[in-house]
Amino acid sequence: MRSPQRRGHCGNLPAMHINDILSAGTPTFSFEFFPPKTPAGLDGLFDTIRQLEPLNPAFVSVTYGAGGSTREMTHELVVRIKKTTPLDPIPHLTCVGHTEAEIEAILERYAAAGVANILALRGDPPRDRPDYDHSKDVFPQAADLVRFIKRFRSHPDPRGFGVGVAGFPEGHPATPNRLVEMDHLRAKVDAGADYICTQLFFDNHDFYDFRERCKLAGIGVPVIAGIMPVTSLSSMKRMAELAGGARFPARLLKALRRGNDSTEAVRQIGLHYATEQCADLLDQGVAGIHFYTLNQSTSTREICQRLGRAERE
Repeated sequence: MRSPQRRGHCGNLPAMHINDILSAGTPTFSFEFFPPKTPAGLDGLFDTIRQLEPLNPAFVSVTYGAGGSTREMTHELVVRIKKTTPLDPIPHLTCVGHTEAEIEAILERYAAAGVANILALRGDPPRDRPDYDHSKDVFPQAADLVRFIKRFRSHPDPRGFGVGVAGFPEGHPATPNRLVEMDHLRAKVDAGADYICTQLFFDNHDFYDFRERCKLAGIGVPVIAGIMPVTSLSSMKRMAELAGGARFPARLLKALRRGNDSTEAVRQIGLHYATEQCADLLDQGVAGIHFYTLNQSTSTREICQRLGRAERE
């Protein structure tokens, strides 16, 4: 289960191209964070990061707000992680409302900071623009952004940036036609995507079906599974919002009901369910598991420990 080992200390670690990370032959473990809005939130996040560092994740990703609303915060957080921790950050980058010059400038800054990989997304429009027309963007689809990033040649690595894209085991909320959905995913891979990281899901059959449909569509890049444990009943609604709608299997709902609204019982049930999910994914040869942490460390650490993932000294 170990990720590729990297040498050196904070600020001096060479960034690893995602293809090198994923070609090591063992499933990767990785974590996602989001940019906090307050100094206290930032301090809390770095407490979380310090607690997760010993698990030696293959990489950590940092989200990018709707319409680029956290653009500067994302960049500053990514650079701080790169300079002050042994972790390899992968920033999310969306194309909603951005010009080519803006995307070029963002890529230049990341290349100069030693960032090796990007997660390329179309992204959500600003929340105050429900009628937003993606077709008028310079990059209407994520595939257009992937293509542009792959043409970027000012990166120290001759391969340029490694690029990841999103996958949706339960279906893309904006594309109910699953055949069209796979056409869009294939377009992103054909544009140069190196791997797929999925949205969170709670039924592994959805992931296995998605992975099989990728093969049928001629998509051969690694598929990393996105996992978020249920830690409270109130968090379930938040999960559904983050995922654009999430399907909670009856088996999970019945187990949570047995918790009788006990906060700790619900948390333990959620951890047990997520651990079983991860163990089954590992047994079935998943390329990697990506934990949506919500900037908290406890649940992710407990799951990794239950899976037998040793912490680095």
